Amino acid sequence: MDRATARFETGAATHLGKVRQRNEDSYLVRPETGIWAVADGMGGHDSGDLASQTVMEALESIQPSRSAEDLLSRCEERIFDANARLKEIGRQRGGAIIGTTVAVLLAFDGYFACVWSGDSRIYMVRHGKITQLSRDHTEAQELLQNGTITPEEAKTWPGSNVITRAIGVDDVPELEMTSGSLSSGDVFVMCSDGLIRHVEDNEILQCVTANLSQQACDQLIVLTLERGALDNVTVIVVRYRSEVEPPLGTNGNSLGMKESPR
Repeated sequence: MDRATARFETGAATHLGKVRQRNEDSYLVRPETGIWAVADGMGGHDSGDLASQTVMEALESIQPSRSAEDLLSRCEERIFDANARLKEIGRQRGGAIIGTTVAVLLAFDGYFACVWSGDSRIYMVRHGKITQLSRDHTEAQELLQNGTITPEEAKTWPGSNVITRAIGVDDVPELEMTSGSLSSGDVFVMCSDGLIRHVEDNEILQCVTANLSQQACDQLIVLTLERGALDNVTVIVVRYRSEVEPPLGTNGNSLGMKESPR
């Protein structure tokens, strides 16, 4: 991350929700090293909170990198290390599955990369439009891609929350990645699926364009709670602005966004 010409305004919030007895979500905010991450421990399995915390601790150990490629390599290495640790803990507990999703945003010198496994999401808001950069690793998403079900059916499909990839499940975790160039005014929204079960994409867009990062996170949590909050919910909002741009107003109207990369 080029500290001389860039600024990241970050907000983050997490909540137990109204149904769960324990918050198995974890998050990491480290703008000084260009790393933000969300992890959602797998419900119904042993120690989801341990799984998500283990991945966040591994990512937190990353020191400032020399290049975008170096940062990405270190990120992948730490995730693989965390996966190995969770597999070993599972073996010590008689073969228990201790797994978690992970979604990571990396930024360095005008570029970004998203790395993920599972259904925690990363969105980009650019030029007044919201785009989901990550792709859900769920049974419903696979059926949707195969044309077996429609987008409307996918929202209520029985396997909509059954994930097909996670950290701590397989000996070698499957990660997916996308990358691109940063433009001043870009806003990234990262969240566990506890948010998207209750809040639509257009509502996320309206919230982050009308508020500063922390205010947007807080309001999205409140909206989720008002609608039942059936799961833990975690939100991170990261706003990128070049130092040459005018300061952001409280209503977020000076974002100056560019064309979406996808």
